[in-house]
Amino acid sequence: MSHKELLFWAMYIIGGFLMGSVLFCQVIPQIALDKDIYAISDDHNPGATNVFIQCGASWGFLCLGLDMMKGFLPVFFTSRSLEPTSPLFALVLIAPVLGHAVAPFHHFHGGKCIATTFGEMLALLPFTRIGLVLAVIYIVFSTVVKIQPNRLRSMAAFGLFGAFSAASMLWGENQAIALGCVGISLIAIVKHSKYFSYD
Repeated sequence: MSHKELLFWAMYIIGGFLMGSVLFCQVIPQIALDKDIYAISDDHNPGATNVFIQCGASWGFLCLGLDMMKGFLPVFFTSRSLEPTSPLFALVLIAPVLGHAVAPFHHFHGGKCIATTFGEMLALLPFTRIGLVLAVIYIVFSTVVKIQPNRLRSMAAFGLFGAFSAASMLWGENQAIALGCVGISLIAIVKHSKYFSYD
């Protein structure tokens, strides 16, 4: 691998982490409406659901779209300019979700990673349908086998998705993508765990 290529990998990984670290669901309501989503929401989560509840649908959709975009863009551009089968691509997948989870720009009070993860899954659609597995699991756990509260539903969904991703490496799934999905799942499970949750 050339120095130039390594530089591009580093740019996408670090850039993805920094982009993920911007909590649009916190910043936009604070600037536009003088509302602190972290402070006024019941679970103190700077996520799109709380923007919908506290600020209305239009602001909620805007913040949801931006949270998805910060997962979509790094994965989209990396996968089209570098090799998505490289092990480094796993770090590209993990970086925006980790940035969103730890949020160094926001006193390390990050979000729970769902919208950013689905943004990444959309960017992966030309290469794999693995993101559809996560979507189906969420739908099943929300409608057929209802798991409450939401925190436990997300932990179960990401746990099953992480196990599926790990197993998929055995039957020929892109190993870098599968490994990245395992990393994303672990981050999301930790963020939804009782230790990090208020609900």
